[in-house]
Amino acid sequence: MPGSQWGKALVVQTFGESHGAAVGCVVDGMPAGVPVSAAAVQTWLNRRRPGQSPLMTQRGESDEVELLSGVYEGLSLGTP
Repeated sequence: MPGSQWGKALVVQTFGESHGAAVGCVVDGMPAGVPVSAAAVQTWLNRRRPGQSPLMTQRGESDEVELLSGVYEGLSLGTP
């Protein structure tokens, strides 16, 4: 199985490599109509940025959330 996968009802599968073009995930099992905010995800992602802790990596890549499918006008569509 490529990447990693977690969950049974709500399945999250990761893809990509840390030094590749992108790292991402596919979320399957989310019901339609659930509010989804790229800004909220970005807040959590920013916690990984360099300088947040002496234990964090000093890497220089920017991490920016991009929702590619499954969300319309801030609500989940029920599709991965």
